[in-house]
Amino acid sequence: MSQHETTDAPPAHDARDAGLQAQYEQYPYPARDPREEKSRLLIGSPSHLREIDYWVFGATRPQSLPLRVLVAGCGTGDGAVMLATHMARAGRAGEVLCLDRSPVALETARARAQVRGLENMRFVRGDLTDLAAVASGPFDYIDCCGVLHHLPDPDAGLAALEGVLAPGGGMGLMVYAPYGRTGVYMLQDALERLAPVADAPKQRLDVARRVMRHLPATAWLRQNGNFGDHLTGGDAGLYDLLLNPRDRAYDITAFHGLLDRAGLATACLMEPARYDPALLLPDPRLRERIAALPERARQAVAEDVAGNMATHVAYVRRISEPVVRADPMAADAVPIMREIPGIELARMIGGDDRLPFAFGTLQVAIAVPPQTRGILPLIDGERTVGEIAAIMETRGLSAGRFAKVWEQVFTTLESLNRVLLRAPH
Repeated sequence: MSQHETTDAPPAHDARDAGLQAQYEQYPYPARDPREEKSRLLIGSPSHLREIDYWVFGATRPQSLPLRVLVAGCGTGDGAVMLATHMARAGRAGEVLCLDRSPVALETARARAQVRGLENMRFVRGDLTDLAAVASGPFDYIDCCGVLHHLPDPDAGLAALEGVLAPGGGMGLMVYAPYGRTGVYMLQDALERLAPVADAPKQRLDVARRVMRHLPATAWLRQNGNFGDHLTGGDAGLYDLLLNPRDRAYDITAFHGLLDRAGLATACLMEPARYDPALLLPDPRLRERIAALPERARQAVAEDVAGNMATHVAYVRRISEPVVRADPMAADAVPIMREIPGIELARMIGGDDRLPFAFGTLQVAIAVPPQTRGILPLIDGERTVGEIAAIMETRGLSAGRFAKVWEQVFTTLESLNRVLLRAPH
């Protein structure tokens, strides 16, 4: 059985685990230069503060409440630095505790924080298998991005995280997905034979480089456009993609199973519209069949048909604590752009009232109401829905008509993770 397949019995801490630890000591991933913090902030999901406010807490948790965060397996710090920066810029109280078992990776993350002058981060060396001893909870929010699929026992790791999650809290998770990683596992198998895990990391990397120099044009990895950052990411990127000693992938059904076993459920799969197969299959009869399917089956169809999902990113909460989300139709609700300013997003809408959107390597045209162009520039994170409605009324859009248009605008752009609701002060 190849090392990336799932077995019923979790593998023990073995040569693979030792190889994984050696990898992240020698080639911490992703490779980052702290000096670049002076000129750029890497943005992504999960752990964007506005996403946490909305998808985890439903835009109902006051910003004045301190946010205690655990980044479990912080690596070189992308997600942790992003969230700590967002909190510092917004004047949000709280702490981001960065946990990793690699002192090399932790030092990189610490250096990045120092360049930014972040005082809301703390760094602890430790392992998820001993979580309660090294990172005592409770935590309002837990980030575990790109970690569970490398653990000897992902179920135990996720259960440990759930054990330190505060009541009403949530997590941001990322795991690998199989179909968008087509080509990766074939080469992992080949390299396992050519450069076994027991070999020294430098020797394994040398073999991988030689294979890549001579990789045939027919290799599936050459057809897969999902891995530019790995293949151009130097030694750390290549090693993490092709030589990682333990690499599982979860289709969406298996991912839900992992969550179910931990007593967790998705509050959001990122971006939600990505998991709607009706966007990909516009035939009316197909859409009738899609609509008749249970939600998880629809999500599975989207993954099967799209073929390019390389990861699943989700915000999750306990099944017993479903998220209560603020009403986007309420007059006092405050819509907020997730990142791209409304005026810029409006400019992207074509003459056919469709917004081009990229789900990774897949381009989809999303229909929006014609009035979207006028509404988006009014979303500044301060105006309420009622105030936006009043402005639009002066432009000829009646209150009744605005309500119908706004519901469609918000529902569509929320599903793309572009317009959310601001948390109350």
